[in-house]
Amino acid sequence: MKLYLDTSTPETILKLDNHEYRYTFKNDLAEKLLQFIKDKLDENQQTWQDLTEITFMSGPGSFTGLRIGATVVNTLSSELSIPLYDHHGKKHQIILPEYGRSANIGKPVK
Repeated sequence: MKLYLDTSTPETILKLDNHEYRYTFKNDLAEKLLQFIKDKLDENQQTWQDLTEITFMSGPGSFTGLRIGATVVNTLSSELSIPLYDHHGKKHQIILPEYGRSANIGKPVK
């Protein structure tokens, strides 16, 4: 089963083969993304071991969303020993997010 993940916008897109799921996590993406994927695998009577490859929308987009998504797909690819691709179809050992611009870091609040 192929997994596609896009966390670049507030609405997360998950595709498992031909099934597409969308969900807006707001500030809960880091806490709930893995469970969301597991629940959708369960709905399709599949397990983590049934995943054969992962494609990740690596950007540009939300700084936090891309970092969380990249962490999840990098970990799954490594632990399951399955190929990992960016949205351009290029294979990667580890995906690095493409933010599309430099970080906007403000002055410290203190």
